[in-house]
Amino acid sequence: MASQADSKDRQFLAVIGDEDSVTGLLLAGIGHVTAPPDNQKNFLVVDSKTDNATIEATFEKFTAERKDIGIVLINQHVADRIRHRVDTYTAAFPAVLEIPSKDHPYDPEKDSVLRRVRRLFGE
Repeated sequence: MASQADSKDRQFLAVIGDEDSVTGLLLAGIGHVTAPPDNQKNFLVVDSKTDNATIEATFEKFTAERKDIGIVLINQHVADRIRHRVDTYTAAFPAVLEIPSKDHPYDPEKDSVLRRVRRLFGE
């Protein structure tokens, strides 16, 4: 069970996604860069040249290392590239939500959260 202390300082969203998704969310105001000397961003733009190790390392940083992130939004087609890591993530904070992108429709069958909920209800 997550305590109130776990969520108290988690005030930012993070996003891992394609350029259009990240740009839209940054324009909506979610962008944040930590204070120097770290200057850590709360987003990663993924394209065809981005390797899976970079995506996985960023996912790990957002979910395990950064204690100021409350929600991680990840495009579902990007989550598919690190599906083993997304499916094994079980912590309450930050919440990981898979979102659609302009070029890749949302498939509820792939969503790790929905699959967990179905198992919980015995479906």
